[in-house]
Parts: sequence; structure tokens; C-alpha cells
Amino acid sequence: MASKSKKWANLYLVFVFILMYAPIFYLIFYSFNKGDFMTDFSGFSWRHYVDMFADTRLMQILVNTFIVALLSALIATLIGLFGALGIYNTKRQSVKNILLSLNNILMVSPDVIIGASFLVFFTIVGLKLGFGSVVLSHIAFSIPIVVLMVLPKLNEMNPALVDAARDLGANNYQVLSRVVLPYAWPGILSGFFMAITYSLDDFAVTFFVTGNGFSTLSVEIYSRARQGIDLSINAMSALMFLLSLILVIIYYFISNYSSKNGKKKRGARMVVHQ
Repeated sequence: MASKSKKWANLYLVFVFILMYAPIFYLIFYSFNKGDFMTDFSGFSWRHYVDMFADTRLMQILVNTFIVALLSALIATLIGLFGALGIYNTKRQSVKNILLSLNNILMVSPDVIIGASFLVFFTIVGLKLGFGSVVLSHIAFSIPIVVLMVLPKLNEMNPALVDAARDLGANNYQVLSRVVLPYAWPGILSGFFMAITYSLDDFAVTFFVTGNGFSTLSVEIYSRARQGIDLSINAMSALMFLLSLILVIIYYFISNYSSKNGKKKRGARMVVHQ
């Protein structure tokens, strides 16, 4: 009975993955179409990729997208790191739970609500919509991601390491740079890569806070798709999917390496204690 239930669970999982990825692979498949439509595959060709790279506006938007992703991820990682440290060092569990709940609000709130809220906020403060508003909004929704990546690593750290460093005369900066940050480094890198991925993939929030004269790939692809089918959009979407996949794979290997390294360290400490 258990094996039969497991079989149905596996079939359901396969069905879900097919449902999610079939449209993506359909889009990628027709990016290599020699023709101009997604209704008839007339032969293999790279011409839509050539057209994509020849489009100077699209290439400028590509550069803008990567600048926004890298800049917002760097700042969000720095802020998220200190936010995680603040939550970790909070002694009262009730206060810690409140801070975690506040941190998770942007994670569970609908993107449309977040985007509309940022639009209202930027309008009230008089900030012109464009590069600055997009970067600020991407920083805001990336910070909770970084906190959730870093905090588990801090919780895994033995508090005795910090106490031992202080007993040996280390000041706050030395404790942070030589004990805490090296231990939390895999989580910091994971948060950075996840922040880049979320920034590259975001559409709903960016759509609300993008002004005239500035755009990102997600917004540009949406705008062009509404005007008609252009398979250069398929080519760009295929490249963005590949990039996101690479970032996720990097994140997976960092997490896997961190987990194995942590187990080795705990095993070494057990051997020493014995």
C-alpha cells in the first residue's frame, strides 16, 4: 500500500514538473525556429539570436538589468547580513519572533501589492521613477531573502566560539571578521546569488516602479510580447532562463558544500572531545 502511494506521489510530482516546464521548453524550442512564428517549425536556425544581439536597445536594457541586479544584490546582502546578525543577537525570543515576522512580510505579500506600495511611496516622497526607484525596490524585496539565507548559518554556529574569541582578547570587529563572517560565508554567498536571481526574474514590482526611458528585460519582454510575436523575445527568454538556472545550480553547490563542511567540522570536534 505504501509503495502504491509512493508511486502515485511520484507520478503527481512528474505531472507538476511537466506542467511548469513544458511552456518554457516550448518557448526555447521555437527560439531556434527558422521561421517567424511559433505555429510551424520550419528548420533549425540561430537567426533570432543574431537579431537579438543586433538590437542595440535590447542590449542596453540587458546591461541595465544586470547593473540593477548586481547593485541591488550587493547592497541587499550587506543590509541583510547585519539584519540577520541583529536578529541572531536578540536575546528575547518574543522580540526575535516579531523581527522574523516583519522580515517575512515582503516574502509572503503579493508582488502586485508590493509594487503598488512602492509606487505610492515614491510618488509621495517625490522620487522620479527610473533607475533609482527600481534599485531601491529590488533592494527592499531582496533583503528578506538574504536574511533567511544567513540566519540559519548563524544559528548553526556554536556560541562558545564567540565567547572563546572574546576571552582571548578579540574586539567586536575581530570577532565579526574572524569568527562570525567566515562561518556565515556560505549563507552570505547563497543570499547574494538568490538576490541576483530574484532581481533578474522580477516583473510585477519592477513594472510599477519603472519610469519612462528606463526598463528591464522582464518589462521589455512583456511590452514586446503584447505588440506581437517576435522570436527574438524567445531567444532572450531562453538566455535568461539559462542564466537563472546557472545561478540556482551555484546556490545548490554552495549550500551542499556548506552542509558537508559543517558536518566534517562537527565530526572533528566530537573526535577532539573524545
